[in-house]
Amino acid sequence: MKKLVFVCAAFACCFGAFAQDEKMQQDKMQQEKSMQHSNMKKDHIMMKNSKMMMMKDGKTMMMDQEMTMSNGTMVSVDGKVTMKNGKTMMMKNGDMIDMGGMMTHKKKMMKKASKMK
Repeated sequence: MKKLVFVCAAFACCFGAFAQDEKMQQDKMQQEKSMQHSNMKKDHIMMKNSKMMMMKDGKTMMMDQEMTMSNGTMVSVDGKVTMKNGKTMMMKNGDMIDMGGMMTHKKKMMKKASKMK
């Protein structure tokens, strides 16, 4: 009888551990997906199909004037980025810059998200 109780208790612990592991994996996947979506929903400027687009409050629109980011970086309508220190560069398709002036590339964001899985 003691062996039966011990075996039942061991099974209960094992099943509980497996259930928690599966739930943790599901939670991690959900968190990664929401992180990708939240990164895409944040206000930013991007070059898409050789056109400068701006996402503001979840709405995408054509960029119609030069913008200055919070760190002093200026982004022009043609995709020219001028840092506060004077360094310039041209944005390419898939490049994004957030309102803080942090530049990323869409492919790099997707790679980071896939590595987290």
